[in-house]
Amino acid sequence: MKVLLIVPLPPPVTGHSLVSQAVLDGLRGAHETEVVNLSVGSLNDGRITAQRIVEVGKVLAAVWRKKGWADAVYFTISESRAGNLKDLFIYLLCIGRLSRVFVHLHGGTIGRELFDRRPLLRCINGAFIKRLGGVIISGPSHLDIFAGMIDPRRVHVVPNSAEDQLFVSERDIVDKFANTRPLRVLYISSMTPQKGCLDLVEAWLGLGHQVRSRIQLDFAGKFDCDSDRAMFLGRIAGVEGVRYHGLVDSEHKRSLFAKAHVFCLPTRMFEGQPISILEAYASGCVVFTTGQRGIRDVFSDGANGFEVLEQSPASIAAVLTSAADDIDRLRQMALANRRTAGERYRATTFTTALTRILEAGKPA
Repeated sequence: MKVLLIVPLPPPVTGHSLVSQAVLDGLRGAHETEVVNLSVGSLNDGRITAQRIVEVGKVLAAVWRKKGWADAVYFTISESRAGNLKDLFIYLLCIGRLSRVFVHLHGGTIGRELFDRRPLLRCINGAFIKRLGGVIISGPSHLDIFAGMIDPRRVHVVPNSAEDQLFVSERDIVDKFANTRPLRVLYISSMTPQKGCLDLVEAWLGLGHQVRSRIQLDFAGKFDCDSDRAMFLGRIAGVEGVRYHGLVDSEHKRSLFAKAHVFCLPTRMFEGQPISILEAYASGCVVFTTGQRGIRDVFSDGANGFEVLEQSPASIAAVLTSAADDIDRLRQMALANRRTAGERYRATTFTTALTRILEAGKPA
């Protein structure tokens, strides 16, 4: 089978690009592949600029050249208004072959932030989506986004996965939980207030000295703007027990996850299914996070970790305090998370499911 992938590939390394790379790696060998790479310049910038128009034009030209070659077209749709306009042009270029097109939604905001607020855009998207070969989502909480737009039988739920290199052994988990002084709490994500990095810092700073001295915070990720960077680094300047590692490569990320006891993502965003949570499971971490719909597809309070309130340092502080006093429970959760990751969130499980969906849609 010949598959055209319209996806962002690393660099930069993001959850979206990692998933796209996994799809490409899973298809290679068994099928012929061609890629139109969306990871260029300003494509992730929400503004419409001259540079963006040129780059989108190059993407559309590449799609036009390669679409006739493909038995199946797989592309990841955008959730911004500008990005959705690009997607509409891609649909239009593939108008005679939409039954061979499969789109993959990775986020969780397109329904509430785009389709619900702009009925005309929903209507235009729906006119194309109803003719697609299929829509792929990461969890059942997103089924309602496409309700009435496409036959439900062509909507496929495929949970995300964690990279193989992040999986640790149960022996490794037992060993790291034998040394919890300090208890290492890790945050890896976009370094924006909406993702909760500042809420975690404020929670830790609000702890009593005795508890705070037992907990170390590690942060890694990219700042979206200079003001966010200045605000965060200014807040942790001169503070012992908090470290920002910058934008880390794969090996550094693996090391941070392997050493961490807790992964904390106190996000206030409408999440799809954060890859970082699945990576934390694979690495034998307990997870503290908020109850966003996409998160609840893979996270249960009290089983995988503890749910915290969004925009609430006090809620995070309470969980940190109780966790530091119950290491045995944390260890059992971490072991259970690693088993769950091995059963459900392996890259091979993910890519096999996607490959079967694409193969089933191949024309006779």
